[in-house]
Amino acid sequence: MSNPKRFALGAVALLFTLGAAAQKPVIYPAKGQSAQQQQKDDGECYSWSKTNTGIDPAAVAQTPPPQQKPGGERARGAARGAVVGEVVGDNPGGGAAAGAVVGGARARNNQAAQQQQAQGQKTQAMDTFYRAYAACMEGRGYTVK
Repeated sequence: MSNPKRFALGAVALLFTLGAAAQKPVIYPAKGQSAQQQQKDDGECYSWSKTNTGIDPAAVAQTPPPQQKPGGERARGAARGAVVGEVVGDNPGGGAAAGAVVGGARARNNQAAQQQQAQGQKTQAMDTFYRAYAACMEGRGYTVK
């Protein structure tokens, strides 16, 4: 399997793993709290967690993925390939084409890395929020998993 394919498969697997880590915890009313009381406590703990962590889960969920800024990897790769093609094999056109392909692969890898980093930051923020939420709910007598 080629290196870019392995990278892409690894990135996809990591995104699924990270996405699963930042899910809302399951709450059980361990002291016989009513559904109304649980709903009230849930709302208060949500607000408390939002205030104390500075993280708004709705805003985090709506954050768009990073957009690739044109970095010129393909053009730089073509230029390098043309120089190498001229120096080595007297074929600047073939070298430029090969360099552009390599530059395009580099651009895709950079974009995948940026998206992976952004997803990791979202997951970390949500994990922080839900840890605060869980602490609040536990403090009110709920079992949290």
